[in-house]
Amino acid sequence: MAPASKPSPLICWRWPFSPNPNTNPNPNPSSTSCGDPRDLPWLFKSLKTLGSLAQGFLIADPPSASVSIGVAAPPPRLTAASQGEAEQRALAAALKSGKEATVLEFYSPKCRLCNSLLGLVLDLERRNEDWVSFVLADAENEQWLPELLHYDIKYVPCFVLLDNNGKALAKTGVPTSRLHVIAGLHHLLKLKQPAKQERHNST
Repeated sequence: MAPASKPSPLICWRWPFSPNPNTNPNPNPSSTSCGDPRDLPWLFKSLKTLGSLAQGFLIADPPSASVSIGVAAPPPRLTAASQGEAEQRALAAALKSGKEATVLEFYSPKCRLCNSLLGLVLDLERRNEDWVSFVLADAENEQWLPELLHYDIKYVPCFVLLDNNGKALAKTGVPTSRLHVIAGLHHLLKLKQPAKQERHNST
């Protein structure tokens, strides 16, 4: 009667790596309780598997930067030259629109008072769009230097009223306060505002 095979132990205490991997006292490695000593223990096999997965992930192509992740990318910022050209095209289009007047606002991106007037300017443009156009001009942009000299602009914000031929009719004074600038802007509009539109705004 053949002797019963010895059950495998629950825990193998064999050192993971034999000091002499070529020396094997058992000619049948598979019959040892701990399996083939040339095999890596389960812990090292798991680490080896994780290392392979990590290496495959790093080698794989990274996700494209254009993939949407739910956050809209900010629009590219215009260069000073591009912005100046865009503003000057807006002025040319306003003068060719056939409207009675154009208000050219000289501003500075660093001017807090200029920024605070943006909402007011947009509202005035909306209410008077049938007869006047509003155009912004960055006073720090060198492309506006000829206009700065021609209209004698020495402060910002400064609103210049132009007729349909581009001739300057009037401009606002030194901005001592926000209310002072608003009053000067309303005065400019009244200089060219049609009588019908003036009655409509007063109601």
